[in-house]
Amino acid sequence: MSFDARIAQLGITLPDAPAPAANYVPYVQSGNLLFVSGQISAGPDGLIRGRLGEDMDATAGAAAARACGLALIAQARAALGSLDRIARVVKLTGFVNSTPDFTDQPEVVNGCSDLMVEVFGESGRHARAAVSAAALPRGVAVEVEAIFEIA
Repeated sequence: MSFDARIAQLGITLPDAPAPAANYVPYVQSGNLLFVSGQISAGPDGLIRGRLGEDMDATAGAAAARACGLALIAQARAALGSLDRIARVVKLTGFVNSTPDFTDQPEVVNGCSDLMVEVFGESGRHARAAVSAAALPRGVAVEVEAIFEIA
């Protein structure tokens, strides 16, 4: 089954690929790699703001990270025309807006990681970093960037 068909089968609706908020491009292809700029947590009702360990728990953070994953996939589709050109998800780097004593960043970023495996199967398994940030752009809860291998 194609990845584009898999998205439909899962009932996932991708957002429009977000426009850059500053002086950068949303993605760059170099050789057989597609680098997608960090996507901030946003949903149908706007930005998903909050600070983990203060006014959000890991479950809400994971939902915010999943929203970042949807935007990453939308950017990849915009860059490539079809998700079927993706050979694998190589790496995710997740940034979690969290208090100094919050230590569940991996569980938060799992929201994005789980989505990648759900959509791309074994090709969605990836290397990853999940780190704390004292603040993120626009006060969002999570930001995730990705590297995809393309065929």
